[in-house]
Amino acid sequence: MDLTILIPVKNEEDNISNIIDNIEKKLFNLNYEVLFVNDFSTDKTVEIINNYKNLKKNIEIVHNKKEGLGEAIKNGIKFSKGEYLSIIMCDGSDDIDDLKKYIEIIKKENLDAVFGSRFLRNSKIIGYPKFKLILNRIFNYFVSLIYINKYNDFTNAFKIYKKVSLLEIEPIVSESFNVFLELPLKIINRRYKYKIIPINWLGREQGVSKFKFNELRSKYIFTLIYCFAEKILLLNKKNKIDK
Repeated sequence: MDLTILIPVKNEEDNISNIIDNIEKKLFNLNYEVLFVNDFSTDKTVEIINNYKNLKKNIEIVHNKKEGLGEAIKNGIKFSKGEYLSIIMCDGSDDIDDLKKYIEIIKKENLDAVFGSRFLRNSKIIGYPKFKLILNRIFNYFVSLIYINKYNDFTNAFKIYKKVSLLEIEPIVSESFNVFLELPLKIINRRYKYKIIPINWLGREQGVSKFKFNELRSKYIFTLIYCFAEKILLLNKKNKIDK
């Protein structure tokens, strides 16, 4: 199988049908699975996914045994069947047309990852909350300075990876949204091959965002320190080998 589309879900009953229908319309010519990872939903999310699963062979669902978005991503990687894995959010904010570009580029150029940015010249953003946007730009700029890296959208979930590369960067330690910072930083730490392309962000139409910056800022700082420390260790190890 070429592609696993990993979708973590927590009380997303209003969005399940839309995301499945949109994927089917846009990716009808690809060999893919849609893998939902349920993070202790209490609404009809699981019931709706199971109804689709009974009708479609490429719909799968697994359930977290431990609560948290980081755990959902780890489970998704573990149970995925695709050679490549892309994480998208269930709210419909990620542009499936960009996913078509992702899979074409990563296969054609034999990359470990493709990092999309919503903040390049040809990107399009609709309905991004202004305060969240300001915080996003400040933090991502800070990360790019520390890493001396031109990438400017580390924290966005929507990227694509070669599955074997994700297995090689384990253990994944982040518990929440900060997992989306950990993954690209670890790819960069290991000097894996990646490409940066512009992508679109279309905004949530249904439901309520689970992102709470005040609750997550310490987690992001922890992940940044952890990954930077790993970078130093890997550089020291490489220097010793070179000597």
